[in-house]
Amino acid sequence: MYKSGGYSGDDRMCDLVCDRYPVLQVMSRFGIALGFGDKTIAEVCAESKVDTATFLAVVNLLMGSGAGAEVSAEVSVRSLTDYLHTSHGYFLEYRLPSIRRKLIEAVDCSQSDVSFAILRFFDEYVAEVQRHMAYEEQTVFPYVESLLAGEKNSSYSMGIFRRQHDQVEIKLRELKNIIIKYYPSGSTNELNGVLFDIFTCEQELASHNAVEDEIFVPAVERLASEAPQAERTEPLSAREKEIIVCVVKGLTNKQIADVLCISTHTVITHRRNIAAKLQIHSAAGLTIYAIVNKLVELSEIRETIHNSQP
Repeated sequence: MYKSGGYSGDDRMCDLVCDRYPVLQVMSRFGIALGFGDKTIAEVCAESKVDTATFLAVVNLLMGSGAGAEVSAEVSVRSLTDYLHTSHGYFLEYRLPSIRRKLIEAVDCSQSDVSFAILRFFDEYVAEVQRHMAYEEQTVFPYVESLLAGEKNSSYSMGIFRRQHDQVEIKLRELKNIIIKYYPSGSTNELNGVLFDIFTCEQELASHNAVEDEIFVPAVERLASEAPQAERTEPLSAREKEIIVCVVKGLTNKQIADVLCISTHTVITHRRNIAAKLQIHSAAGLTIYAIVNKLVELSEIRETIHNSQP
């Protein structure tokens, strides 16, 4: 049964999923897999190395049971950044390309100028989303990383970031209305299906922006207002150590993903976390770290160098 008062760490994760199935997307973006039995939300988060307060803040906000500003002191800014980074991959690599494929099937661009114009409008919208998310990746997230490292940056503020969302949502709303009002369709199944996906994507993007505006921005602003100090150093996870070993052995992100049976996007996220935790950004630096901390043997490094020589 749905809990109107919001969820806590003592609630069972299976009850949360059954009550509100959209939480499956939240779990995916936090890297929480299924198969958790009757364990509580706190237990599942702990096993998945996910900050429980951050997970609950996002869940309760999106389920209409909580306000981000009220819990911004409890959430982990780093966990939120990883969540948003993974969300970008979902929209850009899966959701929007999927809608485009269905849109092409629903409207025959070779037979109708209106169809071609609709597809072009959608492509312009996707380009706008890409620019918006690239801005976050290239400007906002590095700013947050500098704050987590205890650095002050007066040249940027989250107030600038707040003003970036509006046009993205408006353009998708226009596309939806154009298809509904002006596209003459003889077959309804395909077009209605893609319209349903557009409505759903609109809601998903609104939820994504809500997490940014109501949880992420207040949490980062709180961090920026505090005296400069580095966030508590977190230990490397077993997965992060595996990735360091792979990097030291000269594997590319794609090769690491294949070896560890994870996505390339997940590898990139782990490498960002490793760099943030260790403040080491080069393969050479990671090699020294791996040798000093006995993650690899010197003989393995020599063998890798030997094999890479022509």
